[in-house]
Amino acid sequence: MNAGRTIFAQLMDFVPYYEFRKCVERYRGDYKVKSFSCLNQFMVMVFAQITFRESLRDIQTCLRALGKKLYHLGIRGQISRNNLANANKVRDWRIYADFALVLIKQARELCIKDEIGVDLNEMVYALDSTTIDLSLTLFPWARFRRHKAAVKLHTMLDLRGNIPTFIWVTDGKVHDVNAVDLLLIEPGAYYVFDRGYLSFDRLHRIHESKGFFITRLKRNTKLRRLYSAPVDKTKGILLDQTVVPTVFYSAKDYPDKLRRIRFYDKETKKHLEFLTNNFALPAELIAQLYKCRWQIELFFKWIKQHLRIKAFYGTSENAVKTQVWIAICVYVLVIIIKKKMNLELSPYTILQILSVTLFEKTPISQVFSEQIDTFDKEHNAMQLNLFDL
Repeated sequence: MNAGRTIFAQLMDFVPYYEFRKCVERYRGDYKVKSFSCLNQFMVMVFAQITFRESLRDIQTCLRALGKKLYHLGIRGQISRNNLANANKVRDWRIYADFALVLIKQARELCIKDEIGVDLNEMVYALDSTTIDLSLTLFPWARFRRHKAAVKLHTMLDLRGNIPTFIWVTDGKVHDVNAVDLLLIEPGAYYVFDRGYLSFDRLHRIHESKGFFITRLKRNTKLRRLYSAPVDKTKGILLDQTVVPTVFYSAKDYPDKLRRIRFYDKETKKHLEFLTNNFALPAELIAQLYKCRWQIELFFKWIKQHLRIKAFYGTSENAVKTQVWIAICVYVLVIIIKKKMNLELSPYTILQILSVTLFEKTPISQVFSEQIDTFDKEHNAMQLNLFDL
């Protein structure tokens, strides 16, 4: 890459502009736009995410200070609070949602050979949600409780690469289990979620689609044992049973057999009960797969700490969804950079390096190569193991 170009401009080389323009045209994002295009909006919001800008005024001040350098960054439009606020409010958030899916597809192809911590070749997905608290006065459309507003990010994470493959942004009142209705089930894939998603009719839809689910049992779930398989208690497996629901509506929603596994976790000293429709895998492997679900909790913690999704630049529903999806684009871009450049740095380290070098005119590969030997290995080891090499 040209050493005379800024790091930000080189970072944008990883963006497939052709696909971005297709997303813009699909929703007529640049219709009657004279200066501040959707691409300009995207680039400004990417800058705000990477440098963790606090407000629209903060973004405007920082970018205007660059003067004529903005042209060489690829930003052609006039940077102002009004332009950016209006763009976030009126330009369809689905432009950036569709583009994020393009980047996600690219990242998944790069991470297809990543390990997930268990000896399994099939795809494994973790499904969960996280809630972001908001002010009811500023965000009345996101009513959660009587005096509180919130948005909820329903997310399905591909554990090979820890890449979000499905995100649904709703207000806080939408129950987690509703996200299952929107999933396209892949035959042979494993779907891991906690007991909040225990709904027998939805579990049966996964079963009929030839997918496998692993979830925890609720205490009041009524099941009848048909058969007990022999277990190895030295591996923490206390029981392995074939069961069927006994409650009328549960049995009607799920008329097939299920597998119940009781596991004792020596680390936490807790007894856990799992429900699955897979009868082929060893019981201890089922328990290991459920343990992998914790990666999605670490993913939520990571993006909340290192990206701008807990405070928003606009108060409209469109502005909130636009900011969330562009944050996901930044997250996936970091994964793509890591894979394409064969970096041994964690995504946390890559993001931090980018945040302080965006306007340096140095080859981007040189910036990262200089840091590999200088970063303290103990510091990297203390980061969330979601991104362990």
